[in-house]
Amino acid sequence: MVSARTGRMRIAYVVGAFPSLSETFVLDQITGLLDRGHEVDVFAERPAVPGAHRETVARYRLQERVSYRPAFGRRELRQLTPLLTAGPARWSLVARSLRARAGRSLRASLRVASAAAAHGSAGPYDVIHAHFGPMGLLALDLRDTGVFTGPLVTTFHGVDMSQFVASHGRNVYRRLFERGELFLPVSQHWADRLVELGCPRGAIRVHRMGIHLSPATERAEPDASRPLRLISVARLVEKKGIDVALRALADLAREGIAFHYRVVGDGPLREKLVSLAGELGLGARVVFEGALPRSAVLERMANSDLLLAPSITATSGDQEGIPVSLMEAMAHGLPVVSTHHSGIPELVEDGVAGVLVPEGDVVALALALRQLVAGDRKRLVEMGRVGRRAVEEAHDLARLNDELERLLRCVAAGGGSLRR
Repeated sequence: MVSARTGRMRIAYVVGAFPSLSETFVLDQITGLLDRGHEVDVFAERPAVPGAHRETVARYRLQERVSYRPAFGRRELRQLTPLLTAGPARWSLVARSLRARAGRSLRASLRVASAAAAHGSAGPYDVIHAHFGPMGLLALDLRDTGVFTGPLVTTFHGVDMSQFVASHGRNVYRRLFERGELFLPVSQHWADRLVELGCPRGAIRVHRMGIHLSPATERAEPDASRPLRLISVARLVEKKGIDVALRALADLAREGIAFHYRVVGDGPLREKLVSLAGELGLGARVVFEGALPRSAVLERMANSDLLLAPSITATSGDQEGIPVSLMEAMAHGLPVVSTHHSGIPELVEDGVAGVLVPEGDVVALALALRQLVAGDRKRLVEMGRVGRRAVEEAHDLARLNDELERLLRCVAAGGGSLRR
């Protein structure tokens, strides 16, 4: 267990895609714990897109630390294949996972069994840390099956308490709440939601996501003689609200207001959003750049005047945590225009570090942008300064990883719960 000589912990991470291009927070936590001398193994559902975070993966030799569950197909026969080829040493784990169905569907039981077949018996850990509620449930099942042992910590982000609960019912996490040791929502908004769902308040600690903070630089006042440069950095999915942004900007374009809008990111709605921009007559005012490496994203931010993050609740119920792109922009002195959505108001003080409007309100968003574009541009610089200070205080990754290490040590030392 925890080394008496070095204080090193053995930590298991249970995650979905790894290393995910859009979930840098998972990678940042793992590498932060490795930097602090701990041993980390990763149990993942599937590989990420080829080349994601290539330099970081190579530097930390992460592919040597990760175990992937075989692809989970739609047909039960495909799901059984990895179970039949697991070998005698793992068949007992597979059999145990199938016997202990605990009310799960056959499909869900096969998912656990295939994970047990892939991961084998990994032994004891000081802490098991799952990211997203569904991965917490899987980690609990794998612990019950005997893949690993140790106290379980689950980080919740947003979609796992909105869309997932809407589709699986309010009691979906009941057994996790009863038997997990610690729950880490990324905002107070989601901490309150966990309590509503039945999580013991004493087992909850808000642990925010963070970013690497480079030295602060003074941004120049945007030149009033040129169009204002706007940027969004987001996966192109419904909850990011990029369609709302395009409709609001179309209002500004019709009034002859000059701007240039850059959209960085990719996703299933890209084609529809490109078509919408054309239908709205935005033409060369909008550029869709696709997914870019972090260095290129930061370079685009440095050459922008305002970040636009009009998050909404998707029709599926999916909601944000606090978008990392907001933190990155504010850390680089960019003022932001966003929405009263999820935990965003905990980061962006309306009228101080940026402007918040009701989610999905095209008219309100257009008005906010109009006022900022036409107003005193010195205000944008001051908003940027305030935003930088807010990120320094609450989202400094180094400080947050120190706090995470402390929390995990407390769980490991107690051999279980921090409930109070």
